Amino acid sequence: MTPVEPLETITAATRALLASAARLSEADMRAPSLLPGWTRGHVLTHVARNADGGTRLLTWARTGVEAREYASMEARAAEIEDGAGRPAAVLVADVRDSAERWAEAYAAMPDDAWERVVQWTSGARHPVARATDARLTEVLTHHVDLDAGFGPADWPADYVARRLPNIVASYARRDGAPRLRVRATDTGAAHGDGETVVTGTAPALLAWLMGRSDGRGLTGAEGVELPFLY
Repeated sequence: MTPVEPLETITAATRALLASAARLSEADMRAPSLLPGWTRGHVLTHVARNADGGTRLLTWARTGVEAREYASMEARAAEIEDGAGRPAAVLVADVRDSAERWAEAYAAMPDDAWERVVQWTSGARHPVARATDARLTEVLTHHVDLDAGFGPADWPADYVARRLPNIVASYARRDGAPRLRVRATDTGAAHGDGETVVTGTAPALLAWLMGRSDGRGLTGAEGVELPFLY
């Protein structure tokens, strides 16, 4: 097994996030993000603590010594709340430094360690190779949440192409979720076999399915109630 996402892709996405964050003033950091109840400081603190959690999962897989992603969901929430009000320069440095630790842990992984199964805080167990696509998704999604000029249309096309069918499939497995069939008008790709057909550009469809859009600009999305998956 190999990592799902290459380190270079994750590093590039992180650099773009850091460039956006570095342009924010102290007042900007205290302003609301696109996530309800969270400032931009909350978003950046979460991205940093996510990197540390991912580093622990990679280290667990490499060494065989259990190292949980977070002590608990409550501890995770407390760390984010405690860190959100820090100065802008400290927030940016935290994201940068934690990302560098994550990259070092990635680079230290032997080839045979990627298939080792570890447990996320949610209780889900997967080969640790999944930590790489999870990290890329965190960085790209929360870059949008930062509300600093980067939107779903800026997501890399290959990321959208991989992520869209996966999230449509996750809806199909979820009780109470609408049965969807989505069609991307820009790529021609279609995913799902449900009776509810929604069309639009691939990034717009993905943003809607991930709760980052109200579906305006999509055809067929009006009135469709989606559970929040991410």
